[in-house]
Amino acid sequence: MSDAIATPSSSVSPTASPWAPFRHKMFTLLWVAIVVSNVGTWMHDLSAGWLMATLTPSPLLVASVQAATTLPVFLFALPAGALADIVDRRRLLLIVKIILTIVAIAMSLSVYLNFMNPWLLLIFTLLMGTGAAFIAPAWQAIVPQLVPRPELQQAIALNSVGINISRAIGPAVGGLVIAVVGLWAPFMLNAISFIFVIGVLIWWKAGSGEARALPAERFTGAIRAGLRYTRESGPVRNTLYRAIGFFLFATCYWALLPLIARDLLKGGPSYYGLLLASIGGGAVLAALGLPKLKKILGPNKVVATGSAGTALVLVIFAMSSNQIAGLGASMLAGASWLAVLSSLNVSTQLALPEWVRARGLSMLLTVYFGAMAGGSVIWGNIAGQIGVPTTLLIAAGGAALAIPITWRWKIIADPSIDLTPSFHWPVPVMASEIEEDRGPVMVTVEYQIDPKNREAFQSAMENYGHTRRRDGAFSWGIFEDVSAPGRFLEYFLVDSWLEHERQHHRVTEADIEIEKQVMQYHLGETRPIARHLIAPTPPKSQ
Repeated sequence: MSDAIATPSSSVSPTASPWAPFRHKMFTLLWVAIVVSNVGTWMHDLSAGWLMATLTPSPLLVASVQAATTLPVFLFALPAGALADIVDRRRLLLIVKIILTIVAIAMSLSVYLNFMNPWLLLIFTLLMGTGAAFIAPAWQAIVPQLVPRPELQQAIALNSVGINISRAIGPAVGGLVIAVVGLWAPFMLNAISFIFVIGVLIWWKAGSGEARALPAERFTGAIRAGLRYTRESGPVRNTLYRAIGFFLFATCYWALLPLIARDLLKGGPSYYGLLLASIGGGAVLAALGLPKLKKILGPNKVVATGSAGTALVLVIFAMSSNQIAGLGASMLAGASWLAVLSSLNVSTQLALPEWVRARGLSMLLTVYFGAMAGGSVIWGNIAGQIGVPTTLLIAAGGAALAIPITWRWKIIADPSIDLTPSFHWPVPVMASEIEEDRGPVMVTVEYQIDPKNREAFQSAMENYGHTRRRDGAFSWGIFEDVSAPGRFLEYFLVDSWLEHERQHHRVTEADIEIEKQVMQYHLGETRPIARHLIAPTPPKSQ
């Protein structure tokens, strides 16, 4: 078996070195490819923001560059996640990267030939953002495929380090290239960086992992399943709530950074590049100390600390005109951003089984980029009305208030949670073969409990019901027999027999503990009686 598709050993200690994922060849190659690609992307983003600032004085249009970058990810992340869960992820990445290379070359030529205008720039930016939307869930979803689960947190942290190394390098180089060569050059260098990634993807022949035991989900069904899982998974929901509270206000300085650099800090494109590089540098430094900080504070306090740091950054940008202070604030911004984003990403990864991983991550991306896109428009519009400094102070107040408001939604950081399939459900007894698309299917389970345990049993069943709906049921409930107190009937409905087979593959080792909470109230030595009922085939018309 090749290194590309081999399952990494799971015997690695959870206390492994922060650099342990680099011992896996495919992770290392893809990490380098992502860093190279992100260097080009940061050069591109800096150039696009500065180009718009030279084409128009409008704060709203300048902020719209950020919105055009992030809005497509907000709109398309979930469909992209569904696609990444049901097709070959490598092939998906390869096709999209080729398309983005063509777009980047066209953008560079448009600037070089003086064809560019504000609206054409927004169109190109929308196209690039759409490509990013279809790449991001697949990139993130392949990480657990490359390293063992105990090294997942280290791998995610290294990915964050890579992103911020590129953030430190890309803007600084981009500002220099703009000054020496011209605004067209960073876009062309971005296209070249994509070509390098394409080469690595062509060399990698891993596909999407192990062979599927069941047919792939249909596209629309996969989207519904992703939304359903997000709705019913408490850890995923909590992470999304915390993400909204942070990104909605943190996006203010991202959207207005070209204006902060030019108008408040009196700098040019090179200084703007230094601000972005300082953000990246602060994030890299924070990544080195983040594991120790998480061990001391825990993930929830780390997110709160990062949010407080971001509020302070917004205040400094609003009230100081000193360029050195601006660089220091940018480093704090990068450290705070890395602390929050890494914690949210780890929490989401650890809450998702493989079958829905890209879709769950796409929901975090949807919230992230939705807040970035919406925030960019909102903060740009507010800045156009009341000025940049006052806008930054308003965002700082919002970021500070979000900390106590979102505190009750706890995120997780426990790699010991086992979300591998348990396959412990008994195989249904069938009198004859059933077509996979027949349905709907109703499953009933009969429990007998001591009536004095009724409330505790019902509470445990409510929690159990979330796992049924999370894994495919569109309806779930329990009833008590009026003629026999303590006899309860649980039911759940799924769309088809194939969807119920998928439930058998989706139930996890962690779900066994939830099931035990229910089973402790069931009387008798045997398992509760389960029955499978399917809607009859309509009679043929005469």
